[in-house]
Amino acid sequence: MILFPAIDLYDGKAVRLFKGDYAQMTVYSHNPIEIARDFEAKGAIWAHLVDLEGAKDGTTPNLEIVKQIANETSLSTEIGGGIRNMQTVATYLENGVDRVILGTAAVNDEAFLKEVVAAYGKRIAVGVDVKDGFVAIKGWTENSAYSCFDFCRKMVDLGVEYLICTDISKDGAMQGTNRELYRELSEKFSVNITASGGVSSLEDIQALRKLNLYGAIVGKAYYNGAISLTDALEAAK
Repeated sequence: MILFPAIDLYDGKAVRLFKGDYAQMTVYSHNPIEIARDFEAKGAIWAHLVDLEGAKDGTTPNLEIVKQIANETSLSTEIGGGIRNMQTVATYLENGVDRVILGTAAVNDEAFLKEVVAAYGKRIAVGVDVKDGFVAIKGWTENSAYSCFDFCRKMVDLGVEYLICTDISKDGAMQGTNRELYRELSEKFSVNITASGGVSSLEDIQALRKLNLYGAIVGKAYYNGAISLTDALEAAK
């Protein structure tokens, strides 16, 4: 299982939100590239990046930092947050990013999703952000009409190969991850599933690895020192 340490970007800083609430934001670093270099030094091979400003308004305000992380470290990178047209997808992929994550656009614009998957295939992932059993959109500020499992089935049927599933109720709460959700997902769908939200101990990582998931994202637990990234990477193996 691949462990993806995360950098959430807002106003050029590395931050974390509590359960997706922009009003409950903690700034961890004014220099995100330093954090990426720490990931690299500790043995990570991927970084999971989110542009929280882009998630709200569909722009790429942190593009320069994303480019820096993608091109000035050995890390493979994936980026999500407000990617809603082909131009934005191309901008990221042409500037060194390895994989682009669609969220709101995958829910609201099936024609765009089909076009992106046809053009870029394995370089596209879809974020399945779950709130009260439904898929949330627009920076987690609204719920769509799709249930988690119905949406995942639709994505698989449309040829999406990577799903990143976040239980919003667990995100940033340091109370463990929703293992039952990921067990169900791994049993129902034969795609690459990454678990996100609440990964806060080595035990969480070991349990997720046993579910044969593709990956797990660690965020707040890294920033507050609850998990040693070196140990976490080892546990993921």
